[in-house]
Amino acid sequence: MQLVQNNTWKKNIYVALTKSFLLWSFTLAVCLLVVGFPIQVILATVGILATIVLQALLPSSAVLLVVSSIVALNLLIVFIGAAILTARGIHPQEVSWLHWLHGQDSSVNEPVYASCPLTCAIH
Repeated sequence: MQLVQNNTWKKNIYVALTKSFLLWSFTLAVCLLVVGFPIQVILATVGILATIVLQALLPSSAVLLVVSSIVALNLLIVFIGAAILTARGIHPQEVSWLHWLHGQDSSVNEPVYASCPLTCAIH
């Protein structure tokens, strides 16, 4: 009986760690695409220049080599960041600026229309 309960406990930890890792991977990938756009532009420029240089050495596979290297570098950055955040025990639910990930609306502002001072008092 104790072995079954202990094994279930370990499975729950693995599920929680996997869930945390996948959520961090998704969040970091979105942030890399949105916020890291200037970095992506610089990386694409370097990739184009590397393709031009490698075209003389590897005429048939220079583009494939450079593109796969850029994609692998982006994935490596995202997965290493997600692994570090998961290993430190930081869960996405604990981060205050990720309210968009939780599905909760943090702003409860009601719209104020330009004509409201004139018509709000009339009932």
